[in-house]
Amino acid sequence: MSDPVVVGFDGSESSFAAVEVAAHEAHLRGTALRVVHAFGWPARDTPLGRTRLGPAESGLRDLAEHIVAEAVAHAQNLEPAVDVTHTVVIDDPLSALEVQSHAAELIVVGSRGLGSFAGLLVGSTAVHLAAHGACPVMVVRGRPAPEGPVLLAVDGSPEGAEAVGFAFAEASLREAGLLALRVWNTWTERAYETPGDLRRMVVNLDRLHDEEERLLAESLSGHQVRYPEVTVRRSLMESRIRPALIEASRSAQLLVVGARGRGGFAGLLLGSVSQAVLHHSHCPVAVVRRRE
Repeated sequence: MSDPVVVGFDGSESSFAAVEVAAHEAHLRGTALRVVHAFGWPARDTPLGRTRLGPAESGLRDLAEHIVAEAVAHAQNLEPAVDVTHTVVIDDPLSALEVQSHAAELIVVGSRGLGSFAGLLVGSTAVHLAAHGACPVMVVRGRPAPEGPVLLAVDGSPEGAEAVGFAFAEASLREAGLLALRVWNTWTERAYETPGDLRRMVVNLDRLHDEEERLLAESLSGHQVRYPEVTVRRSLMESRIRPALIEASRSAQLLVVGARGRGGFAGLLLGSVSQAVLHHSHCPVAVVRRRE
């Protein structure tokens, strides 16, 4: 069997929604689901409980086991055919889920957990995993359009190539259409003959439009052969990238983006477009990093 789908669970409403999505993803893939709950030690002066019945750590672990059991039962009720396991880790959620990502097909998290700061639109765990996870990360947020397409943000970069493959596979599993959206404008950054030399310049619009059409077609060509059952609609839009993707997400069931595009700064693990849609998308977002 392939690697499991892993879901982070902390008992929050957002993480219950993540469990529902993760259980469905595991069912679609025919793989197992692993529910992961991570907790750290409280401050030294915090009462730990169960001091009369046993070691303090047993009280914390029993509480954690009780919390995660709810998620396991919920997943099993939703998808009885899926093998659901769980693990409780004494660690911070960021580190624990990053470690889990090395042996997972997909990690699913809620957009906000119990530890999120007021006013923060997406939790630190989701952003950290999107930037550092070793497998695709799906962040459950917004209200997906059940009959809508899988929306793919095409950037034409080597970093974005794996996002294209993930989007086709996801559309195939969901029996959904795929909307491949390439957003461009006259200030789109482009690579020239010198490696790494990115310049901004206004070019002939007709020529630029033709280049964008070619880039979009080339990005999809091999995958369309591999997934002939997926109905693909290409869309070329002259606009600002982030607002266009966020608006298009209103009618999608999932938005798929690469972690970085052509304009990414060296050393920046999560691009500005990826961060923007994580915070503002109207549907769940899958961030796919280029595997090392």
